[in-house]
Amino acid sequence: MAKKAAAPVKPLTKSEIQSAVAEATGLTKKQVAAVIDALADQIRKSVAPKGPGAFIFPGLLKIEKKTVPAKKAQKHVENPFKKGEFRDIPAKPASSKIKIRPLKGLKDSCVK
Repeated sequence: MAKKAAAPVKPLTKSEIQSAVAEATGLTKKQVAAVIDALADQIRKSVAPKGPGAFIFPGLLKIEKKTVPAKKAQKHVENPFKKGEFRDIPAKPASSKIKIRPLKGLKDSCVK
C-alpha cells in the first residue's frame, strides 16, 4: 500500500515568526516586531546606493548588491532558437541586482 504524501508545509507568516521568537526569548510580540523592523532597516541601508553593498547575517546568509553594467544594442544577431533567422537585440541600461547566499551554518542545517 502506498504511503500518503504529507500535506505541503507553508512558510511561516510574519506574525507566526514574531510569536515564535517572543516565546523563545521572553520578549513581547511588540518588542520582537521592533527588532525585525530595525533589522530590515539595516539591510536596506546596507544595500542602498551609499551603503557598503553587503549585509551579513552571521551564520545564516549574506545579502550582496551586484551592479550589472549596461549592454549595447546588437543588430542582425542569429536567433539561437530558429536557425537561419536573425533578430535585433535592444540596449539594456545598467542596473543593480540583489544576491542572497546561504552561509555554512544554514547549509549545514539543511543536510539530511
